[in-house]
Amino acid sequence: MKITERIYYVGVNDRNKTLFEGLWPLPNGVSYNSYLIDDEKVCLIDTVESDFFAQFIENIQEVIGDRPIDYLVINHMEPDHSGSIALIKKYYPNIQIIGNTKTFNMMNGFYGINEGTIEVKNADSIELGKLRLDFVMTPMVHWPETMMTVCGNANEAISEGSKTLFSGDAFGCFGALNGGIIDTEINCDTFWLEMVRYYSNIVGKYGTPVQQALKKLNGVNLSYICATHGPVWHDYIQKVVALYDRMSRYETEPGLVICYGTMYGNTERMAEHIARAASQAGVKNIVVYNVSKTHHSYILRDIFRYRGLIVGAPTYNTALYHEMDVLLNEIAGKDIKGNHLFGWFGSHCWASKAVAAIQKWNEERLHFEPVGEPVDMKQGLTPEVRQQCEALGRAMAEKLG
Repeated sequence: MKITERIYYVGVNDRNKTLFEGLWPLPNGVSYNSYLIDDEKVCLIDTVESDFFAQFIENIQEVIGDRPIDYLVINHMEPDHSGSIALIKKYYPNIQIIGNTKTFNMMNGFYGINEGTIEVKNADSIELGKLRLDFVMTPMVHWPETMMTVCGNANEAISEGSKTLFSGDAFGCFGALNGGIIDTEINCDTFWLEMVRYYSNIVGKYGTPVQQALKKLNGVNLSYICATHGPVWHDYIQKVVALYDRMSRYETEPGLVICYGTMYGNTERMAEHIARAASQAGVKNIVVYNVSKTHHSYILRDIFRYRGLIVGAPTYNTALYHEMDVLLNEIAGKDIKGNHLFGWFGSHCWASKAVAAIQKWNEERLHFEPVGEPVDMKQGLTPEVRQQCEALGRAMAEKLG
C-alpha cells in the first residue's frame, strides 16, 4: 500500500477487539499502523500488536521481498506498537533498533532486548540514502518515551521541502481502515468524532506536552502525517493539527453536556427539565447522557467539546450514586483546564448527600466555574423543584451566551 515513492503502509486492522486498552469501546475496530521506507537502507517505523504478526510480516515481504530491514524506529513503546519487536528480530537478526534512552529501558523491561540499538536525541538524524530521518522528542504525548520521526530528502534541512511525519499515537483515532489508507481515498466523516474520543480519553490529560510538541513541529511543511492509528492524513493535515491544537489548549465550543444517574427515573426527570429550559433559552448543542447506560468515553469526549456541564445524581447509601462518582473521578483525572462552566443537581429520599458530594468534587478536584443554584430534590418532582431545574438550565444558557 504505497503512500509516496519510497514509503509504504504495512499495518493491520483489528476488527475483533471490543475494548481498546481494556477500557474504550471499539464499535468500528482499530488499526495498528506501521510503515516501511524502501531506500538504500530499509527502515521500518513501529510494529503492530503481536497477534497480527503473520499478516504484518506478509505485508513487509510484499514490499521488500527477501531484502533485510536495516533499521526499526520505535516512536512509542505501548505493546500495540512495539509488540512485534522480538518477532521482527527473529526474522531480521541484524536489524538496528532506533529509539531514545527511555525507549530502551522499556524495551528491556517488556521484551528483554538490550542489544542492537541506536540511541537518538532531539534533532538527531539518520540518512537512509535519498531520504533522511530527523527525530523530535515529544515526551508525555502520551508516554514518557514518545517521539516523532520526520522524513524528507537527505539534502534538505528539516525546515526545507515537504516532509512525512511519523507521529506515533498523536493525530490518531479509533476505527479500522476499510480498504483505503490515505484520507484522499476514503470518506473520513466517521473518524472526526472518534479522533476527539481518542484524544480526550487517552491523550487528553497531557495538553501541555502536546502544545510543546506542536511548537517543535512549527515550521515543518508536512505533506503526510502517518499516525499509528487511523488514516494517513494528507488533504486534512491542517484540520487535524488545528483540532489537536484546540483540544490541547482545552478550548471548547458553545454547548452543554447534561449527565445524570437515576434509579427510578425521578432524577432523570430533573435532567429533562434542565435540558428543555436550556434549549428554550437558546442553547442548540445539548447532549444528555445516562451515566449508567452510556460508556463514559463518549461523555468525556463531549465534555472536551462543549463548555457547559451539568451533572446530577441521587444519594445512594448515604453517598453519591456510584456511576456519577466514577465519572467525576474520571473527569478530574483528565486535568481539564480552561473555561468550563459547571452546574449540578441531585435527589434523595431521607438523607441529602449527593448535591454536597458533587459540590465537593468541584471545589477540590474539578475547579470549574459554578453556574446557577444547585437543585436538591426530596423524593419526587414538585412544581417548585421543576422551577428550580428550569432556572438552572436558563442560568447555564445565559453564561454560554
